[in-house]
Amino acid sequence: MTLKAIWAQARTAEGRPVIGRDGDMPWNLPEDLAHFQRLTRGHAVIMGRRTWESLPAKFRPLPDRVNIVVTSLTALDGAYVAGSVAGALELAARLEETGDLADDAIRWVIGGERLYAEAVEVADALEVTQIDLVTPGDAFAPELDRAVWVEAASSEPPVSSSGLGYRFVTYTRA
Repeated sequence: MTLKAIWAQARTAEGRPVIGRDGDMPWNLPEDLAHFQRLTRGHAVIMGRRTWESLPAKFRPLPDRVNIVVTSLTALDGAYVAGSVAGALELAARLEETGDLADDAIRWVIGGERLYAEAVEVADALEVTQIDLVTPGDAFAPELDRAVWVEAASSEPPVSSSGLGYRFVTYTRA
């Protein structure tokens, strides 16, 4: 089983890695959304209830993925539910056994803030889109401990069609 987390982040004026504001991303970066789709399609995505609710209804559940929502609710239309990240991983393992999830499927943590904080403690790798933008926010990515996480790869595509600079960075455990 491979567990990864994926997010996009900008920075606040104070330098904190911001991932959201008012339940949304405070930027428009189509290239990041395409990158997210390319990496997560065909795999399991694990998210918190607020992340689930932030998805536009027409994209809920995220297509071509097994959607697992960490929540205290007992059911959500179109998604499996689990009470914790550990429970979501156990559920994904059971789905592999039944053939509802491919044996080689990656488990992707896709938000929000609390789940990312849990994921960096146990994940195998992180995929982070670093956006060249200073913006206020109210949801933050975890600060990465450089003794634990090392930059394994990065790509600096051209400036986005929206005018933002960005780069895709892969971190692996040291």
